Amino acid sequence: MQDVRAITIDLDDTLWAIGPVIARAEKRLGDWYREHYPRIPEHFTHEAALELRMRVFEEHADRIHDLTFIRCEVIRRMGEAVGYSSLDVEAAFAVFDEARNDLELFPDVRPALQSLRARYTLVAVTNGNASLEKVGIDDLFDGCVTARSVGAAKPAPRIFDAAVEAGGARREQTLHIGDHPEMDVDGARRSGLRSVWVNRHGWKWPAQLREPDGVVNDLHELDSLLGGEA
Repeated sequence: MQDVRAITIDLDDTLWAIGPVIARAEKRLGDWYREHYPRIPEHFTHEAALELRMRVFEEHADRIHDLTFIRCEVIRRMGEAVGYSSLDVEAAFAVFDEARNDLELFPDVRPALQSLRARYTLVAVTNGNASLEKVGIDDLFDGCVTARSVGAAKPAPRIFDAAVEAGGARREQTLHIGDHPEMDVDGARRSGLRSVWVNRHGWKWPAQLREPDGVVNDLHELDSLLGGEA
């Protein structure tokens, strides 16, 4: 794969497994509710909270790229629904956010990114609200582009355009790496970037999508795929 100068990299489910992280963060927030606002867990089951979240998504379709806003709005509405009009939304979100950024990287991530950063500009690109600094990987990246900061989520071209700009190379010299066939791989391709699918689980590529430029099982395989380019 020739003439790559910048690499943009997805975070959730590419550098760590996000499912267990969110489950743990929601449990920690639930425990906090039970201590400070007990009527919330008494009245809102997990299913009821999900239903409320879906209503917030529907009512704020113009802000679905901003997951911090969505979660804070859900927290606020749950509080109001059970009589906590003065619920401290900022404190509640901080409990969730701390746990959301308390995570374990896949074993290949740090050594692979250290190797890549010696040769390429690395830019994180995420629809989520993980913090590189809080996770402890800000030293591995030259920049970070988020859906919230751009105002659009993958696979929208706007977020890939911002990522290309942050990487400082032409879009044909920019390679995007991610786990999601539609959001990452096809979205990047439609925006003129090359793309590599990180397939950690041996899934089958969706037949309706054009094949990616490369497929790796983990980030260690990127060195050989890129041919040790300088």
